[in-house]
Amino acid sequence: MMMQEILGPRDKQVLEAVIIDYIRTGDPVGSRTVAKKYITDVSPATIRNVMADLEELNLLYRPHASAGRVPTSLGWRYYIDSILTINQLAKRDRERIKKAYEGSPKEIQTLLRATSRILSELSKQAAVVLLPKLSQTIFKRIQFVRVNQNQVLTIFIAESGIVQSFLVHIDEDISQDELNKYSRYLSESLKGLSLLEVKKRILKEMEEERILFDRLLRKAIELSKKALQVGLDETDIVIEGQTNLLNYPEFADVQQMKKLLATFEEKTKIIRLLDKCLSSEGVHIILGSEAEFQDVQDMSLISSTYSRGGDILGALGVIGPTRMDYSRIIPLVDYTAKLLSQIFEDE
Repeated sequence: MMMQEILGPRDKQVLEAVIIDYIRTGDPVGSRTVAKKYITDVSPATIRNVMADLEELNLLYRPHASAGRVPTSLGWRYYIDSILTINQLAKRDRERIKKAYEGSPKEIQTLLRATSRILSELSKQAAVVLLPKLSQTIFKRIQFVRVNQNQVLTIFIAESGIVQSFLVHIDEDISQDELNKYSRYLSESLKGLSLLEVKKRILKEMEEERILFDRLLRKAIELSKKALQVGLDETDIVIEGQTNLLNYPEFADVQQMKKLLATFEEKTKIIRLLDKCLSSEGVHIILGSEAEFQDVQDMSLISSTYSRGGDILGALGVIGPTRMDYSRIIPLVDYTAKLLSQIFEDE
């Protein structure tokens, strides 16, 4: 039998009251608190019985023998999927988000940093933004810049405005004039392909030795191949507001602080979580233990994708304690993602 069929209206009412109070206070919630603040027409004894039933269903648990109850991971999931009412984002918050983008250069990295900052400020949590994967972006132009006789800075510019640069080591000194010729040739011949397709084209032509007769093309291809090997599959991420989480009691002791900050240092885990959200549009909520934060179990992620022309570019989100105010942060993430997508579309 599904959980929706097991819980009656009173069960849902009590579960919601416990979770709302726990979000506000961070303390275990007793039956008297529920009766006094949320369900005033029912006795504490009746509510205590309902809470005991919810505990048997693994929706609530007691952290201490004499304490009130707090929601379990299953309780959080049921609340979010079946009970939570999501409010419209307040007008003042919508205006602040719009203002954060005003006057900013429309270069994609700048926009995404502004996104991370405003999400962190408004949510009072940590904000994360996953930049588009370089391999999936459509190639527009390449530029080679001589740094010294053994190094060349390779700059890839995508149609979406993404700019990525990689430092390439070379065996011979190449003049800037020669590098400019390489840039012009590759920009003209490979424009409109994804960078993954560019890499495949380069490898294919090198394998088939079609370019051996043309020194200019050979050098350009070799140089761009080295650059693509450096960082084609790397994904970058912008994180703001990690220290906001230190204001919550669950992260207040020294050991928890160390674990929390270490989690954000190891960006690959956060990137892996956001990658899961790229398969479909809309808001995704990954709770507590689902989030694979092994050292910090009491953190959750609310994320959404941003896109351009129907193509998902990346994801953005908010990371905070599991007792976040979901009714406010879900519309905050959703609105920001949609506005960012609209900005990309307009540009």
